[in-house]
Amino acid sequence: MTSETSDEAILENAAHRMSQSVEFLKRDLNTVRTGRATPALVDNLMVEYYGTLTPLNHLASISAPEAQLILIQPWDKQSIQDIERSIMKSPLNLNPSNDGSIIRLPIPPLSQERRHELVKTLGKTVEQSKTAVRNVRRDAQDKLRALEKMKAISQDENQRAQASLQETTNKHTAEIESFWDSKVEEMMKL
Repeated sequence: MTSETSDEAILENAAHRMSQSVEFLKRDLNTVRTGRATPALVDNLMVEYYGTLTPLNHLASISAPEAQLILIQPWDKQSIQDIERSIMKSPLNLNPSNDGSIIRLPIPPLSQERRHELVKTLGKTVEQSKTAVRNVRRDAQDKLRALEKMKAISQDENQRAQASLQETTNKHTAEIESFWDSKVEEMMKL
């Protein structure tokens, strides 16, 4: 293995881990109820289906035809009661209704006070994601310094790699900020 491969491998691994942190945050924030209907809100809701916990998106098609409504169309009509029970037990505080083949899930608007609480609470989650990205950077920096100490890479190569690592960190942090800003805007809309 050449020295260029190992410092490049460290940078590639760091970029991958940073991207995973960003994607995890996006998935996490997409499941938050913002007063606007989105299928992601209930996608991974677990339903007890014939004695097995199964994600809702494996049992039904989920759509949001309106801003305040989610439609859930189970592939097996026998599962409607199980799906409704899971929705009512969930922390979403939503009341489903069905016509025998489709479950309608109205999404009531959030109060302004609740929106501010959500922004504050989710801000902590965003900070944790930024911290995760910085921790990946620190780990990669330590590995690069170790390579330089072992004379596997030169000081110049280390400095170039460190600069590239910082660019990657800045890119992922900006992506987190951008996603967060759009999420706050969406949550604060009435």
